[in-house]
Amino acid sequence: MSRRFDVSQAEIRELVFDECARVVDTGNLLVIPTDTVYGIAADAFSASAVAALLAAKGRGRDMPPPVLVPRAETIFGLVDGVDETVLALTAKFWPGPLTIIANAQPSLDWDLGDTHGTVAVRMPDDESALALLGRTGPLAVSSANVSGQPAAQTADEAQEMLGDDVDIYVDGGVRESGMSSTIIDLSGDAPRILRRGPISAEELREIVPELIDLDG
Repeated sequence: MSRRFDVSQAEIRELVFDECARVVDTGNLLVIPTDTVYGIAADAFSASAVAALLAAKGRGRDMPPPVLVPRAETIFGLVDGVDETVLALTAKFWPGPLTIIANAQPSLDWDLGDTHGTVAVRMPDDESALALLGRTGPLAVSSANVSGQPAAQTADEAQEMLGDDVDIYVDGGVRESGMSSTIIDLSGDAPRILRRGPISAEELREIVPELIDLDG
């Protein structure tokens, strides 16, 4: 049976986040608000939890979830060969709606799916999400919806689609933008935009002039 908590109630917020951290430690799933849409979250270092996340969405291993982090410097532990471009992007756009795909640290003991040695990383600009990530560490987080359906903008929409596959729904109110993050891929020979979002190609080209817009 799923549980739901409204974190707009300041007096219970810390207790809710503590319980969410416990749920993550046991390999179960959360739905959390982010700065873009609601996300379904699992321990990034638990293969079974990530598999449960993908199953809840109706996705296969060919669509691995991104990883949300509590602070920009966490990227050094997840990405192999952090360079000036990555640092400039995170300095300007994090926290915020930019997901960066890069080569993953080869020593990491995790299984996010068929990543081909890469990882998609983002630091959300949302107080509740960051407070929770500060307790749990990196979380595998994908939009809270059944694959093929619109991303949930409210906890209600997420619960209607995902039901009891999720242990706790964290209600942080309506996500006004309803727009998923911009995705930039830095793992190949040429940097590419894989998905347009709140951050435009023009803004990104101020840092990465050679950027190719595959979603254009």
